[in-house]
Amino acid sequence: MQAFKNLIGGEWVDAADGATFENRNPAKINEVIGVFPSATAGDVQHAIAAAKAALPGWANLPAPARGVILDKASQIIDARQKELAEILTREEGKTRAEATGEVLRARDIFKYAAGEGWRAGGDVIPSNTGGELLYTRREPLGVVALVTPWNFPIAIPVWKMAPALIYGNTVVFKPASFTPEIGYRLVEILVEAGLPKGVVNLITGSGRLVGDVLVASKDVNGVSFTGSYSVGMKIYEKAMPNLTRIQLEMGGKNPMIVLNDAKIDMAVNLASMSGFGVTGQACTAASRVIVEEGIADEFVAALTAKARSMVVGDGLETGVQMGPAVSEDQFKTDLDYIKIGKDEGAKLLTGGERAKDGGYYIQPTVFDEVDIKMRIAQEEIFGPVISVIRVKNLDDAIEKANDIEFGLSAGIVTNDMQKAFTFANRIDAGVVKINEPTTGLALQAPFGGFKNSSANTFKEQGAAAIEFYTRTKTIYVGHG
Repeated sequence: MQAFKNLIGGEWVDAADGATFENRNPAKINEVIGVFPSATAGDVQHAIAAAKAALPGWANLPAPARGVILDKASQIIDARQKELAEILTREEGKTRAEATGEVLRARDIFKYAAGEGWRAGGDVIPSNTGGELLYTRREPLGVVALVTPWNFPIAIPVWKMAPALIYGNTVVFKPASFTPEIGYRLVEILVEAGLPKGVVNLITGSGRLVGDVLVASKDVNGVSFTGSYSVGMKIYEKAMPNLTRIQLEMGGKNPMIVLNDAKIDMAVNLASMSGFGVTGQACTAASRVIVEEGIADEFVAALTAKARSMVVGDGLETGVQMGPAVSEDQFKTDLDYIKIGKDEGAKLLTGGERAKDGGYYIQPTVFDEVDIKMRIAQEEIFGPVISVIRVKNLDDAIEKANDIEFGLSAGIVTNDMQKAFTFANRIDAGVVKINEPTTGLALQAPFGGFKNSSANTFKEQGAAAIEFYTRTKTIYVGHG
């Protein structure tokens, strides 16, 4: 068992008071993976000060030179992909294949961001005055705090960190306490790649303590958070007095519509991938499958058979298709919602119990005859629970899909392209998938939700990331 440290100003250090917390393997709950510092408020303040001190040097380094470091980090991740995937699986629980895909995504995001160092810039604007040059300049926002979740513990930090760094910002990074090691390894890789001291600072510990200090600091210019709606709203409220720039990506209760003309096998595979992939622990997971009546019986029977056939176990074992819930709390939450669904009158077709001993294993679960107003159809569960909602037609399906406080991801399975594009135009979601899983994102495309799924301000990923991580300066030059 390894004892890990925080990184502050380029130095690996313990918490100021020596406090620590354990990180355990959700597939083998008696296995302690490591011990991590439980940072004090003073530790967080020192990390912010280190990031502020490093800002001028990093911001003034030419962007292509910053890109060289990110490209080197991409190469190191590629060389260590098997090791990193195993670390990720052991502390988060997803299968080795899912973990490998996530690690490779982190690699590719760094590669993409490195290229942005050659592309990012301002605009030359036509002037309405003779003898004048009018142009804009993109400058770093400043010190940014990144507070990231446990469900994609390397991909999400990288898709925040890579644009932050390439555009010249410095970072204080708070990984989730269920998955601190992969965050530690990520920062370790950036140090190996040549990142200057203080440009990225790693703080582990209590989300409430660390988050409160970060958000309340006048020296933090931006906060990017991915997590629950309740926590996101608290961050938003605490940041407002300082007018700190905020980027929030929060919950989802995502629908997948299956129309009568859909191929059953394809629809079942897409629903299963969307609802049971990564143990349902994705903000874009399809937890509501909305099915036209004409195909509903056949679809439900096939989805139930698919769920029953899935192999649940340790993600490092060959043949396992779904790993455990990340923690005891999440495991209990899943079971609590399953009981709520049964109590509300939904028809449990399969699952709903612990799958096996030794870890936080839960059976893939399918409910039928779910009413849109039931809690299992309205509240985010974040587990492998699919609720089937039967509808009369496409209009009915879209109405029920939109009858929710969230608007992150939404999908449809159909061979009728007219209906597909009607859905795409009318669905109230930031990500729309046609004949694809609701999960899975292109790293070069903007990502973000509507309604309570985001702050409805700045998108993440791709070229859109520049809007959050930079500020625009307009410059007038009279030369006549």
